[in-house]
Amino acid sequence: QVQLVESGGGLVQAGGSLRLSCVASGSIFSRYVMGWYRQAPGKQRELVATMPSGGGTHYADSVRGRFAISRDNAKNTVYLQMNSLKPEDTAVYSCNARYITTFRDYNYWGQGTQVTVSS
Repeated sequence: QVQLVESGGGLVQAGGSLRLSCVASGSIFSRYVMGWYRQAPGKQRELVATMPSGGGTHYADSVRGRFAISRDNAKNTVYLQMNSLKPEDTAVYSCNARYITTFRDYNYWGQGTQVTVSS
């Protein structure tokens, strides 16, 4: 089992910045691909960014160049630095940890943190 706890959300004006953090506990953090997803009211959840343990990143087109995902395996923490925020970035942001083996898909979610960007 993996427990994920997000923090860092809040209200910010357009053009501002926020940094989200997600602390993981309960398993070997370095095994997992860590990711951030978001869900706006009335919309489906969408991928924001992912980062496997060995490095490399993947971003949604809508956030590439503005957001940056990073992880500190020693602290069991993944971050999402969000710059140049836009009102359309308003959503609940959730942390995800995923590790797939031959026999099982380990897939865990945090409770989410609200990000609201005012125009």
